[in-house]
Amino acid sequence: MFTELHARSAFSFLRGASSPEEMVTRAAELGMQSIALTDRDGVYGSARAHHKAKELGLRAITGCELRMECGCVLPVIVRTRRGYQNLCQMLTQAHLQAAKGESRVSWAALENFAEGLTVLTGDEDGVLSQNEPLEALECLKRVFGREHVFVEIHRHRVPRENERVRRCCDLALAAKLPLIASNAPLYARPEGRMLQDAFTALRHHTTLDEAGLRLAPNAERCLKSAAQMRELFHDLPEALKSTQHIVESVEFGLENLGYEFPQYPVPAEHSQDSFLRERTDIGARERYREITPEVRQQLDHELRLISKLGFSGYFLVVWDIVRWARQSGILVQGRGSAANSAVCYSLGITNVDPIAQRLLFERFLSEGRNTWPDIDLDLPSGTQRERVIQEVYRRFAPHGAAMTANVITYRGRSAMREMGKVLHLPQDVIERFSDLYANGDFPHTLQLDEQIRRAGLPQSHPRLPALIKLYNLAYGLPRHLGQHSGGMVLCTAGLDKIVPLEPASMPGRVVVQWDKDDCEDLGIIKVDLLGLGMMAAIEKTLEVSAARGRPVDLAQLPKDDPACFDLMQRADTVGVFQIESRAQMATLPRMKPTCFYDVVVEVAIIRPGPIVGRMVHPYLNRRNGKEPVDYIHPDFEPVLVRTLGVPLFQEQVLKMAMIIADFTGSEAEELRRAMSFHRSEERMTKALDKLTAAMSRKGVDPVIQDRIVKSIRSFALYGFPESHAISFALLAYASVWLKVHRAAEFYAALLNCQPMGFYSSATLVRDAKQHGLRLLPVCVAASDIECTVIDDTTLRLGLNQLKGVSHAALVQIIAERQKAPWRDLRDFLRRCTLAKDERRVLAQAGALNALGHHRRSALWDVEATLHDDLLSHLEDSHEAPLAMMSPQERLASDYATTTLTVGPHPMALVRPQIPKASSARVLTTLPHGRRVTIIGMVICRQRPGTANGHCFISLEDETGIANAFVPSDLFEKRRLTITQEPFLKITGKLQRADGTTTVLAQTITAWRYDETRRVSVKSHDFG
Repeated sequence: MFTELHARSAFSFLRGASSPEEMVTRAAELGMQSIALTDRDGVYGSARAHHKAKELGLRAITGCELRMECGCVLPVIVRTRRGYQNLCQMLTQAHLQAAKGESRVSWAALENFAEGLTVLTGDEDGVLSQNEPLEALECLKRVFGREHVFVEIHRHRVPRENERVRRCCDLALAAKLPLIASNAPLYARPEGRMLQDAFTALRHHTTLDEAGLRLAPNAERCLKSAAQMRELFHDLPEALKSTQHIVESVEFGLENLGYEFPQYPVPAEHSQDSFLRERTDIGARERYREITPEVRQQLDHELRLISKLGFSGYFLVVWDIVRWARQSGILVQGRGSAANSAVCYSLGITNVDPIAQRLLFERFLSEGRNTWPDIDLDLPSGTQRERVIQEVYRRFAPHGAAMTANVITYRGRSAMREMGKVLHLPQDVIERFSDLYANGDFPHTLQLDEQIRRAGLPQSHPRLPALIKLYNLAYGLPRHLGQHSGGMVLCTAGLDKIVPLEPASMPGRVVVQWDKDDCEDLGIIKVDLLGLGMMAAIEKTLEVSAARGRPVDLAQLPKDDPACFDLMQRADTVGVFQIESRAQMATLPRMKPTCFYDVVVEVAIIRPGPIVGRMVHPYLNRRNGKEPVDYIHPDFEPVLVRTLGVPLFQEQVLKMAMIIADFTGSEAEELRRAMSFHRSEERMTKALDKLTAAMSRKGVDPVIQDRIVKSIRSFALYGFPESHAISFALLAYASVWLKVHRAAEFYAALLNCQPMGFYSSATLVRDAKQHGLRLLPVCVAASDIECTVIDDTTLRLGLNQLKGVSHAALVQIIAERQKAPWRDLRDFLRRCTLAKDERRVLAQAGALNALGHHRRSALWDVEATLHDDLLSHLEDSHEAPLAMMSPQERLASDYATTTLTVGPHPMALVRPQIPKASSARVLTTLPHGRRVTIIGMVICRQRPGTANGHCFISLEDETGIANAFVPSDLFEKRRLTITQEPFLKITGKLQRADGTTTVLAQTITAWRYDETRRVSVKSHDFG
C-alpha cells in the first residue's frame, strides 16, 4: 500500500491549488485509507481535512512544512499528541517572533520540539538541496532519532530526476536512513496544474509569459494512486513500504486535541457548580425581585443541565468578563441564543427575560449536545471593545487567548484581478471589471463571459478561455488569513498546544490558524466580543445626556412611548438601529408597530429566511386583516399566536417539532443545526426524513406534514432566533427613544461614531435638520475634535469631520486654543505648525472664517504665509484680491473637505432647473400608477441575493429620500450608470401601497450639471 505523506493544499498560500476537502476526496477516490496534509508554516487546512476524512471514512494525518532559518523546508508528520503540541508551540514561537508572513524555525527550536514528530527531507526546497547534505542528515538523526528520519524521493518525469533519485539513495545509504516515496502533490487532479502555475507567477510577482522556468514542466504534481506510484518506483519498493511504517506509527488525530475551556477561579469553599448557582441566585433576586415557582423551576432545570454538561466554568468566565466591562463603564449586552437562558439573564449577561418572553431554552442548550453553547457579547465598537479584548488577553496570558481566524477567499473581484494580472491583461479591463462587479457575483442574471465582455475584453480575445478557467478554479479557494470580527478562543492549559498562534495585522492581536467553523467542529469554544457602532453611539449619547443634566437609564425606558411608535409608523428611522434600511422603512408603514414585540417582529421579518420562505406578505396581510390567521395545526396555536400563525423564528420551528413529532430537546437542536447555512443538503434531508417519519407515526395528515416541512425548509439558509431578535429590538427601541427624546445628543453621537450604520454623515445631517436641529460648521475657534451639543437644538461639527487633517494636528489646534484664543489668522498659522495641505483643507472648508476671512481669502493668505520670504509684502494686506466663493463653490468645497454640508442640499440649488422632477416629499402626495421622474443624490444601492438580481436605489434630495425598484434586466442594461454615477435621473411608475412609496424604474440616466459635478458623494452600496 501507498499513502501520500507530503500533500499541500491551497492553505499553502500561492503554492497549493486544491482545497483540503478536494485533496481528501481525491485520496478516497484513489483508494487511499490515509493522507497527510503538510501545508507551509501551519496546520491551517488540517481541521477541514480531518472533518472531510471522517465523513469519507479516511484518516487525515496532521503535518506541516517548516521553513527553517537556513532557507530549506522540512516536512514533519505528527505521530503523538505530544508531537502535535510540540509542533503547535514551535510554529507559534516562530510566528510570534517574526513579522507576519516571515516566520522561520531555528534549529535550536527544532531540537527543543522534535519529540513525537517524524521528519522527511522534502522536495526541491528540502534540506538535501543545501550544501553539505550528509551533515544535514546527521543533524536530523541527532534531533529526531534515526528511526524518525526518512529520505524523500520523487519522480515527476522531468529531466535528470533519476540522477537526483540516485543521489538521494546514496545519501540515505551513507546515513543509514530509509527512503520514502512521495509525489509531493500540490493539487488533487492534473487539471490543477494551470492554477498552480498562476499561483507561482503571483508568488514571484510576474506574469505567466515571463515566469519561464519557475513554472512546472508538466502536470505530474497531482495526487497519484498506489498503482501509479508502484509503476514509478518499481525499482524501489521499499520506498513505498516506508509510507505504511509511518502511518502505523501515527497515534494522534485531531479528535484527541485535549482542549479544555478555562475553569473560573472560585473561592475555596466552592466548586464551579456551586459558585455558579450562588451567583445565579443573587442575580435572579435582583432581576426578578420575587423568585416565583416558575422562575425557580426554570433556573434549577438550567443549572442541572449546565452542571451535567460541565459548562459551569464557561458561564462564570463570561459572567466575569461582563462584570468587568460594566465596572469599567463599558456598555455590554449578550445576544444570540444565550438570551434563551434564565441563568444568563440572572447573571446579567443578557437583558432579555426568557421566561416573560416564553423563549425555548433548548435552542441554547440541550441534553445530548456535543458542542459548547454560544454566548455573543455586543460591545461599543472602537476603543471600548478593544479594552475588553485586551483585558481577556491579559487574563489568559501568555498563550491562553486568541482571535479566531477569518479565511479570506478568492471572490469575483479578487479572482479576476489576480488571474487577469498573471495573464497580463490590460489594467483598465481589470479595473473596469472591479468597478462593475465588485459588489456581488450574480451569474443568474449575467454570465461571467458577458461580464468580462462588458468590462472591455472581446469574446474573440485569445486569453478569454484561460481567464474564465483560472477564475473558476481560483474562486472560493483561500487567499489569505484574516481575523474574525470578534470571536475569541480561550484555553486552560495553553492555546499554543492546541493550535498554532500567529500575529494579526492589528497590533496587540493574536489569531489561531483555524476559523470559527473549524474550531466548532473540533469542540473549541469561542466567546464572541462583537463591536456594534450603535452601542458606541448609545454609550456616547448617555454620557453627553448625563453631562448636560438629562440622564437616561436604559433599563427604565418606557416600552410604550407613543412618540416612538409614531416615528416608526412613519418610517422616520434614519440613524436608528436595525430598522433604518430601505427594506425596513418600506415595511414599517405596513407593520404599524404599536408595542415592543412588534419591534421584535420587524427586526426579524426583513431577513433572508422569511423573505425566501415567502412569509413576509402573509404575516403583514394577516396583521392588516387581509387574510385569516392559520396555525397550520391546532396544537401550534400557543407557539405561533404572537406571529399570527407564521413561523418566523427558529425557536418556533423547534417547538413545532417537539409538539408534532415528540422530538426531544436534543433532537430539535439537531434539526436546528441541520438548518444552519453551512450544513449540507444531505444533513437537512436526513433531519426532515426523521421528522416526517415521526409525524407519520403520530398519524399527522400528509398535507399538514408537507406544510410543516416547507416551513422548516424556508429556514434552511437563514433561520433567525427569536432571542436574537429581542436583543436587537432592545437596542432598536432604545435608539428610537433617544432620537425622539434626546435628539441633539443622539445625532452628535452618530456623527462622532462614523463610519457606522446605513447612512453617511451627509444624510444624518440632512435628517437632523429636518428634525429641527441647527448644525454649525467646523470652526477652529469653536469646534472641539468631536461634534458637540451647544443646546437642545444646536450642534457644532467637530474638527474630526475634516478630511486630510491628521489627528495630531487636531490635538495641536485644541491645545493651542486652550492656551489663548486666536488673535487672527496669522496668529493661528504661526502657533499651529500644520502641513501645507492641512492648512489648505481648513481654509477650503471655511474652518478659518471666524478669524476674519472668507474661504478664498483664507486660501490666499495660507499660501502667502507658507512663503513668507517671497510674499512678505502681503502680510499687512487687509483686502484679499479674490472674490468670495459662490454657493455652488462652497457646496463643492464642503463635500471635498468634510463629505457633507450644513448649508443647502445640492438638489436645493438646482430645483428651479428641474420643474418636471418630483421631490421625495411630493411623491407621497401623488396617485398610484402615475408616471414620475425623480432626480437625486444616490445614497444607497442594494442588490440582495434574495432579490433575483433586482436592485433597489435610494435617491436623496432636499426634502427626503425617494426609493426606486430596478428590475434585473434594466440593472444589467444600465449597470455602469447605476454603479458609477453619484446623481441619477429615474423615470417610472409610482407605486403606493399601505403607506409605502416606490418608483418602478423604466429609464435610468446620469444626472449631471455644473453645480454638483464636483460633489463627492458617499453611498451605502450592496452591503
